[in-house]
Amino acid sequence: QVQLVESGGGLVQAGGSLRLSCAVSERTDSRLAMGWFRQAPGKEREFVAAINWRGDTTYYADSVKGRFTIARDNAKMTYLQMNSLKPEDTAVYYCAAKSWGPGSRYPLEYDYWGQGTQVTVSS
Repeated sequence: QVQLVESGGGLVQAGGSLRLSCAVSERTDSRLAMGWFRQAPGKEREFVAAINWRGDTTYYADSVKGRFTIARDNAKMTYLQMNSLKPEDTAVYYCAAKSWGPGSRYPLEYDYWGQGTQVTVSS
């Protein structure tokens, strides 16, 4: 069973930066594609960024393109570097893993989810 643990959330002023981390707790031979999603109060969960298992293909939501960067340094760690944060980026951020195929914008395609980490951006 693959388990995901996020860390790195917190409170930051607008224009600041945070780096989220996602650790895969179990060793796996699966070629997991990874994604980040977020959910603000009263809103649906939305796609933020995704990366394929090799780490050489990335996907971003238009709202974060140019400000956020997804990266992975091995099969177990994935990161989301968030720069130039805005109050509208405030949400719970979730890491997700997809067992087959490339990264995806669609949450239903992901097999495993973390518990989420809160990001709050003050104006």
